[in-house]
Amino acid sequence: MSQPTRAPLMVLDDALAQLLAAAIPTLPTESVPTFEADGRVLATPLTSVLHVPPQDNSSMDGYAVRRADLASASADAPVSLPVAQRIAAGHAGTALQAGTVARIFTGAPVPEGADAIVMQEDVAVAEAVTNGMPTASFKAAPPAGAWIRRAGEDVTRGAQVLAAGQRLGPAELGLAASLGLAELTVARRPRVALFSTGDELVMPGTVPPEAMPPGAIYNSNRFFLRALLTRLGCEVSDLGIVPDQRAATLAALADAARTHDLILTSGGVSVGEEDHIKPAVQQLGSLALWQIAMKPGKPFAYGTVRHAEGGATGAAHFIGLPGNPVSSFMTFLLLVRPFLLRLQGVTDVACPVQALPAHFEVTKADKRREFLRVRRNTAGGLDLFANQSSAVLTSAVWGDGVVDIPAGSTIAHGDVLRFLSFADLMG
Repeated sequence: MSQPTRAPLMVLDDALAQLLAAAIPTLPTESVPTFEADGRVLATPLTSVLHVPPQDNSSMDGYAVRRADLASASADAPVSLPVAQRIAAGHAGTALQAGTVARIFTGAPVPEGADAIVMQEDVAVAEAVTNGMPTASFKAAPPAGAWIRRAGEDVTRGAQVLAAGQRLGPAELGLAASLGLAELTVARRPRVALFSTGDELVMPGTVPPEAMPPGAIYNSNRFFLRALLTRLGCEVSDLGIVPDQRAATLAALADAARTHDLILTSGGVSVGEEDHIKPAVQQLGSLALWQIAMKPGKPFAYGTVRHAEGGATGAAHFIGLPGNPVSSFMTFLLLVRPFLLRLQGVTDVACPVQALPAHFEVTKADKRREFLRVRRNTAGGLDLFANQSSAVLTSAVWGDGVVDIPAGSTIAHGDVLRFLSFADLMG
């Protein structure tokens, strides 16, 4: 009797496009203090109601001058003028009278009438005073507008400075604060239920290494997945380890769907008799993606799990990751990360790609698109980790990124490859 023909594996780009199409950003919005908005996603665009800086100010410690007063100044015949006022940052001076200069400090408003700043290093201050004022000596007239930061030079009134869908980092928070914004409207954090499946899994701390039973392994996936979710701004409910039982899997999925936006599982998404995730999701909802043509990471699943809360029927997103740690790690970075960013409203979810030369060879092509763990070296190229097994998590610790190798490709020394850094993928 012939075996049924298996459906072809889905191309990674097609799977990602389908995931992003499903990640409709419908999370509610909330207002949070700007101090606490790092990593959050802006829900409404920010438009400035003021100029930044609000008025012309000095970018140097020095002297505010009228250039006309220094027109004749030269090294041989310096011009000396009385210092009529002193203007510190946060204080406004008076209009600068002809024939006088003002001592001014960085950030201080430029007084009316002044049209340039001369750095203090280029000014000699005499001990003698004129009419009770110190005298400053200049050897040249400065260029027009020298060392003056103009009002609105950074941001003009009415300009949109941050778009909705912008993920906020330190620079964005500083910019928002410069506009006087103490609070920002952002997308609510995604609520993610995380659990692992597998009778072989043991939590660190519950059984010492010397007492581990045959076949048991420590649950490493739970730790890096939780950390990655937290970095992406998620509220994580760690539901622990679910036994390899259909009833337990159904109960865990149904309970998680009630109060979470996404259910993320690790393990149990293959086709073995003890892999209960796929049939459980199909029983409670639907499965739209199943198995990706990538290495590591073929056993990947996406679907929905129905729930009924408050009388309204809906569904939680479901993503099932492989059990092997590197497979789970890579499918999260390449598929779950952009999905969660888009769910929060981020528009640009692509990871930057660098072109770097291979300082290694791969003579055997793989039929799947492959992501090899590599590390940049001091010569500007990439070194390959020796063991690319999906169970060897040390490859992700040793490496600082991966190279994206098309299916059916070999690599010769010097070939320019597509490099994706872990810093970008985990940022």
